[in-house]
Amino acid sequence: MEVDRLKIYFLEDDGNIPNNPDLPVLIYREAVDHTENIENVFHQNQWLNSWVNGIHDFHHYHSNAHEVLGVKEGEASVQLGGDKGVKVNVRKGDVVILPAGTGHKKLNSSHDFQVVGAYPDGTDYNMKEGTLTERPQVLIDIKQVPLPKLDPVYGDRGPVIKYWLQNKQRVKE
Repeated sequence: MEVDRLKIYFLEDDGNIPNNPDLPVLIYREAVDHTENIENVFHQNQWLNSWVNGIHDFHHYHSNAHEVLGVKEGEASVQLGGDKGVKVNVRKGDVVILPAGTGHKKLNSSHDFQVVGAYPDGTDYNMKEGTLTERPQVLIDIKQVPLPKLDPVYGDRGPVIKYWLQNKQRVKE
């Protein structure tokens, strides 16, 4: 994958949204072309329990699962990491990989905006919104989420392998 087509964001805990202390958000620009079925690509790489919809317009995260979002149609502006995070623009063909704990919120979008969401090995995911009552349990949960075995787009190669698996001591068997 070309470096200019990969964006990497390390997001810190903002007091409400924990983000992930160990793993960066990865954004693959134009990772899936218009002839490919994003959902099938994810399924081939064992990212399952998929759905097609939009992104919620409020800050939320999943403390028990990593998530991949593939933009199927349209474009949007998305806030990653809570109020103190980063704003990114995504469009058809882009793929966003969110490590457990990473906040995300749709700020605005085109009328046709749709994403395909999926989770490593079809993990069931929870819905957290950054309330104080969620802590400290979510911080424990995030650390216990197993790393995926495959990159959702590139399988046994690609940025998830390089930036999540090869460089982390916490790989769990």
